Amino acid sequence: MERSKVKQSEKEAPVGSDASLNGHCEGGRAKVSKWKDATGEASSSSSKQSSSVMESWKEERTRSVEDNEMSLPSIAAAYTTILRGLGEDPQRQGLLKTPWRAATAMQFFTKGYQEKIIDVLNDAIFDEDHDEMVIVKDIDMFSMCEHHLVPIFGRVHIGYLPNKRVLGLSKLARIVEIYSRRLQVQERLTKQIAVAITEALQPAGVGVVIEATHMCMVMRGVQKMNSKTVTSTMLGVFREDPKTRDEFLTLIRS
Repeated sequence: MERSKVKQSEKEAPVGSDASLNGHCEGGRAKVSKWKDATGEASSSSSKQSSSVMESWKEERTRSVEDNEMSLPSIAAAYTTILRGLGEDPQRQGLLKTPWRAATAMQFFTKGYQEKIIDVLNDAIFDEDHDEMVIVKDIDMFSMCEHHLVPIFGRVHIGYLPNKRVLGLSKLARIVEIYSRRLQVQERLTKQIAVAITEALQPAGVGVVIEATHMCMVMRGVQKMNSKTVTSTMLGVFREDPKTRDEFLTLIRS
């Protein structure tokens, strides 16, 4: 009796092993094609999303001064809600102006959205018959972790090999300021700086190294006080030629 039941169930079971493993059956027949289509769509969607994430560092997002003025009340109101949610009284003396202070501070922390590279460079690109490495190191950097909205701070080292054109030295620091004063991850920030310099100067190569402390690792989570994150982006000869790369890394550490 049991043997006959087993045989009957084997006949009713779907033939495809994928169908039986995933349980996509209807009326004794497996929805193999539908399962494959769904998987294909998901894979395609995932691929597009991944591509979008990879390309997002190229986007130039801007915010105007007028936008700041219009959004300030709503940001301040949001901070008032946060204070209440934390169990505080926004009406007590020490917190009366805190929502507005915090709102204006957050707008300053993210002021990089208001600036464009083209406005910063102005006429600071000069024709110059110079083909030796240019390095500006220990540029102070302050940013905001986009995952926890807490500070990232550290130093940026930039080097490039000119191709008959040089950039005003202070503009390298300004480029750092534009991209760091946004909600960021350090990996993207490093690449944005390198690509901006490459697009502006078309040099033979660019190298960017960032050493930073993430308060999301210091103040919360694993709470590792002395941890530092180091990221680098090497483009052109800095990536292709080990000697050029080694020279750059040696000089920024000297």
